[in-house]
Amino acid sequence: MATETFSIDKRPLQDLLRQVEAGKIQLPEFQRGWVWPWPNIASLLASVSLNYPVGTMMLLKGGGDVRFKYRPIEGATPDGQAQPESLVLDGQQRLTSLFQSLAMDRPVVTQDERKRRAVGWFYVDMVRALDENEDREDAIRFIPASRQVVNFRSEVLEDYSTSELEYRHRLFPLRCVFDNSWGDGYARHWGYASDAMELWYRFRDGFVRSFDLYHFPVIELGKNTPRQAVCQVFEKVNTGGVTLTVFELLTATYAADEFDLRHHWEECRAAWQTPEYAILRDVSNTDFLQAVTLRATAARRRREQEAGTDEERLPRIGCKRKDMLALSLEDYRRYAPDVVNGFKAAAKFLRQQFVFDTRFLPYGTQLIPLAAIFAFAGKDAESAGAQEKLARWYWCGVFGELYGGTTETRFNLDLPDVVDWIHGSPTEPRTVTAAQFAASRLLTLRTRQSAAYKGIYALLLKAGAVDWRTGEKAEVTAYFDEAVDIHHIFPQSWCQKHGYERSVYNSIVNKTPLTARTNRIISGTAPSEYLQRLAKTAQTSPEGVAQRIRTHIVDPDLMRTDDFDAFFAARQAVLLEQISTAMGKPAVDDRIPGQRPGAAVQAAERTEGAAQLGQPAGGA
Repeated sequence: MATETFSIDKRPLQDLLRQVEAGKIQLPEFQRGWVWPWPNIASLLASVSLNYPVGTMMLLKGGGDVRFKYRPIEGATPDGQAQPESLVLDGQQRLTSLFQSLAMDRPVVTQDERKRRAVGWFYVDMVRALDENEDREDAIRFIPASRQVVNFRSEVLEDYSTSELEYRHRLFPLRCVFDNSWGDGYARHWGYASDAMELWYRFRDGFVRSFDLYHFPVIELGKNTPRQAVCQVFEKVNTGGVTLTVFELLTATYAADEFDLRHHWEECRAAWQTPEYAILRDVSNTDFLQAVTLRATAARRRREQEAGTDEERLPRIGCKRKDMLALSLEDYRRYAPDVVNGFKAAAKFLRQQFVFDTRFLPYGTQLIPLAAIFAFAGKDAESAGAQEKLARWYWCGVFGELYGGTTETRFNLDLPDVVDWIHGSPTEPRTVTAAQFAASRLLTLRTRQSAAYKGIYALLLKAGAVDWRTGEKAEVTAYFDEAVDIHHIFPQSWCQKHGYERSVYNSIVNKTPLTARTNRIISGTAPSEYLQRLAKTAQTSPEGVAQRIRTHIVDPDLMRTDDFDAFFAARQAVLLEQISTAMGKPAVDDRIPGQRPGAAVQAAERTEGAAQLGQPAGGA
């Protein structure tokens, strides 16, 4: 296609929205429907308010020989006779989202993260929007169509149903972003008080004005563009409603300085494509950027500390979205090589902890601060003492189950805490001091979805677990045929036959890593029976099998007598010892002497359930 067939310019956002309302910009019929959930819209609004690039829009100039059936952008109600001057080829989701949230005087009909229908208005908390320590996206709220937030009993928790209530709560409706009347009403409501007016002026200048000044890059294909070319362009450039990630935004930003971030990321990722780095297989470009941002912000803080800056004025360490978007190309180029080496060092460290497989990686998120720690500490992290400290921190994070949910704040604390600890600080990292593991937790670990469950699997490998049939170390067997998994020691059918509850025999206490073939030999029979079959199949003595069983920290004598209760109590105790050793601190022993496993499991579940509800354990 010759360059004369398209134009490139920047157009004010407000002008584009007016053209949408008037029907001058519409959609070709082949465009799919609008699908963005409200959190994506909030992210887009936050980006515009911060003057971040949100991508280019591509239009097709109307009036040519090629005609398409068209329709208004969802939410727009132009005159039925309106003829479009342009059709949207790429940017539909963004343009529709901005139109509905900013220029439509009725609730936005969208969906939530689970694709359930959601109807409401977009607001911004004026105070949070101006807080430099807050993510702008967190300041933007989606309020139900009634403009009231209610609980499950339909009791009103928050009420913004009148302008006066909006003024009182300093919650700005984004539908008024191009309308000055709201600010006038706000001023009258507060009687032009100086503090209220100062907030409004700061908010107007720091938030509202961004929308007035925002310009969209627009590529417009000429009206004589052939139909075939239009369809080909649409298929190649249309983003399909996927929101722009931090990686994509930084890619666009760095491109202005002739730096191809995507290509550089591929080069970085290639550094760990060999088998020994398989644990890094699922590290994403965003994970990498978070680690680089942690490294860069930590270095900035260190420089300020060394320069004598007061503690309260030191820049913070962070890797939230706003921190990553603030990552300069200079800092990225400076610290990305360190972080590549940090991830490789993290893989080596995890291998020493017997974490080999992404299926059994307790927390993928913990890789991010771990890589940043290695990148920041450098060779100081290689000593035996440093490795011991890193291991304590790592296992406290796993068994304390501290890396689930929102983790960025913990990243920010762990990086300086652990690096200072490695460098000789007597203060233990906050993750180490906060971590606790209770004996009762063992009884509720039943699937590999839990980080602690995967952690115990690694500790068993670290303890030297070998296959009961072949005598091969479990990690060697897994490396060659990937047939190792966690299986029952006392088989399920045997436990069911003898009246044990599923919640008991399905816990990690009754499981261990075995090959699939060994598990088939075990079948559903009593341990006393399958131990004999194992000795015969392995062509070894019963004592040889017993020695291999002991590597799984299991007492074979209790298996020979089929004493499940004694076996369960003994193994629970030894697993707790292993966990305590890994964490470098004693586990919380909340066991009741003489209590049978079934009763113990029920008590543990009550305690866990009460903790989740924020209630005391033990019932009424």
